[in-house]
Amino acid sequence: MVLEEKMIRNGEPDDEEEEEEEEADLVDPLESMREKCAELEHCVHTHARLEECETRVNARSSTTEDCTEELFDFLHARDHCVAHKLFHSVK
Repeated sequence: MVLEEKMIRNGEPDDEEEEEEEEADLVDPLESMREKCAELEHCVHTHARLEECETRVNARSSTTEDCTEELFDFLHARDHCVAHKLFHSVK
């Protein structure tokens, strides 16, 4: 009876802890593929251009530059790699 009352008051922590551990171990395969693609030479180059632009823009107090082109270049390069790897493995 004491054990039942304790469970009612405190819940079942063992089950909750196991669920949290399982959720923490889950890895999104798309994120993993994006990280791998971002390490390729073309992606590294476009990301470096994006970072240079962001540094330049942040150093100015007033500018109309917003690094949109550099961001789109990086995302296009990374997503092109992801699409190629993803669809190549699906076939």
